[in-house]
Amino acid sequence: MRKAAPRLPASLLYRAIRQKDIKINGTRCQPGDKLAAGDTVRVYLPDDVLGTEESLPFLAAPPVVEVVYEDEQILLCNKPQGLLVHEDDSRVSDTLIARILHYLYRKGEWNPEEEHSFTPALCNRLDRNTGGIVIAAKTFEALQMLSEKIRLREVEKYYLCIVHGKPEQPSGTLKGYHVKDAAANTVTISKKPVPGSKIALTRYRVLETQRDKSLLEVELLTGRTHQIRAQLAAMGHPLWGDAKYGSSRENARLGNRQALWAYKLTFAFTTPAGSLEYLRGRSFSIPVPFAGEPQPNKQESE
Repeated sequence: MRKAAPRLPASLLYRAIRQKDIKINGTRCQPGDKLAAGDTVRVYLPDDVLGTEESLPFLAAPPVVEVVYEDEQILLCNKPQGLLVHEDDSRVSDTLIARILHYLYRKGEWNPEEEHSFTPALCNRLDRNTGGIVIAAKTFEALQMLSEKIRLREVEKYYLCIVHGKPEQPSGTLKGYHVKDAAANTVTISKKPVPGSKIALTRYRVLETQRDKSLLEVELLTGRTHQIRAQLAAMGHPLWGDAKYGSSRENARLGNRQALWAYKLTFAFTTPAGSLEYLRGRSFSIPVPFAGEPQPNKQESE
């Protein structure tokens, strides 16, 4: 049945059985029934369920999501490196949001063809080659509230990264003026305000240094495009493997896989959070794939 109707979620399949919409030899079937040679199966389902996937493009992406935390309102997932969060000009169909939509559709929690159905959406995003925690809202109320909390900086986002060399100060806050070149998809960091610039603030702490590299914990205080990558490069300590802001020769040796992971998220609410009040003060973290470096466990701490 799943091969014949690729758009059929398990929930709808079992509902069809309960409602006598699937019959074997003219008789109502049960989930555990087995077919024998010569049996006739008749399926009575809407045409849109049995149709092609063209009208639901997210089904082209696999329903593969590494869930960090999930409830009825939000989903925290671990985005793998190399995966886009949204479709871009390349029109790649396999994106994080497409995977999440397929995952929820397959579970029967979301049906885009229901009237007034809210489409789950991402509350934050990561660069294609950055891995780690991304928040998805499963309800319109959650999307509105989390967007506001992120704007108010009441959602703390922490990263682990490996940089070239050793910063002079063991910790500090980087302040610069962020200028984006949309055509080139790059940014520059200026020490002084320039036309079109926005302030960028990044807090860092050196956790460990080994010869020519250092492991840093970084907290985003503002959310600009390529902020961590550009500010650390402007500081003189670009990320290992960053093909855009680092050393081309060094990155070729490292495989051009930037060592940056969004590893921890804290819901540090200081104002009312409505239906998301239960998240106040909760923190979630995931392991990071940096060999030989500290490995926080996938966990929640109150």
